[in-house]
Parts: sequence; C-alpha cells; structure tokens
Amino acid sequence: MNKLFDKNKTALVIIDLQKGIINRQTYPRKSSVVVSNATKLADVFRENSMPVFLIRVTASPDMKDGLKPITDSPTGTENKKDPDWADIVSELVPKEDDFVITKRQWGAFYNTELDLQLRRRKIETIVLCGISTNIGVESTARFAYEYGYQQIFVEDAMASGKSKEEHEATIKYIFPRIGRVRKTDEIINEFK
Repeated sequence: MNKLFDKNKTALVIIDLQKGIINRQTYPRKSSVVVSNATKLADVFRENSMPVFLIRVTASPDMKDGLKPITDSPTGTENKKDPDWADIVSELVPKEDDFVITKRQWGAFYNTELDLQLRRRKIETIVLCGISTNIGVESTARFAYEYGYQQIFVEDAMASGKSKEEHEATIKYIFPRIGRVRKTDEIINEFK
C-alpha cells in the first residue's frame, strides 16, 4: 500500500485558527469542527515528532503594513481588534517544538520565515488546513505550489468565512490541481 507522505519529510501547517477568527460564522462547517479536526492532526503529528506550524494573522502594532486596496468588497481588516484577537485557540496552544509564524497578509509564505523553516527541516510535503479555505489556506497553497512543495489539503479541517460555495469552489477547482484533497481520518490512518 502506498503511503500518502513520508513522515520524515512532512509538516502540518494550520492557518489562522486564532481567537479573532474562530468566533465568526463559517461554512460549510462550524469553526469548532475545524478546530477539533486540526487538533486531532496536530496531536498525531506531535506524537510522531513531526513539525507543526501554527500560522496566525495580525497587523503590525503601528498598522502600517496592511494593504489598503480599493475593492468592491470590504476585506474585513478595517475593524479594531481585541487584544487577544491573534492568540492561537486554546485547543491548539503551541507546544515546545511547534512553530508559531505571524503573517501580515493572506498567505503564510509572503514575507515570513515559513519557507526557510520548512526547508531547514527538509520538508517536502505540507498537510494544510485552517480558516479560511479560499483566502488564507488557498493563498498559502498557491505559494507552496510555486515553491515546489507537495500538498495534502484536509477538507474537513477547513471552512470559509463567507459561504459554502467559496469553500467548495476551492476544494473542487483549485486544490486538486496543486495537491491532493483528503479527510482528517485519512491522514490519521497513515500513522497506523
């Protein structure tokens, strides 16, 4: 039986499961389900001494790094944030060997050390999940594809912040072209 990934060359990358984001309505599943499935994945990766990267998004303290594009739809970055907005959710509190990466834009690779830290650990495959499927996760996935990483997208550990249709469009049309789409249990079964 072929394995989905080599445990020595694979990392888990969890996008934006932080206090300020999980309190929003998500589709097609509640953020609590996404957090629960991501936690299961993090636990099994940690048990197998595999890297876990917890990505969070926030603006710099002076708010000067945020993009201010003229758009037809608000980006959601205009509101004042609570002090704990960027804190990783309690279910995924970073462990000693985890990496916490703060991004300032949608994608986790842009202007962060994510690529450097993955390459230093000789990571070839990333297992990707989080919120929002079609924003933070997809932006990260597109960069990862261009950087040459193999990718596995955990569909039931993702949700969109706007609609079920946005989530489904990314899962159906984008992710199959740049990686493999699987469920949480399929990833966990790789460790048995």
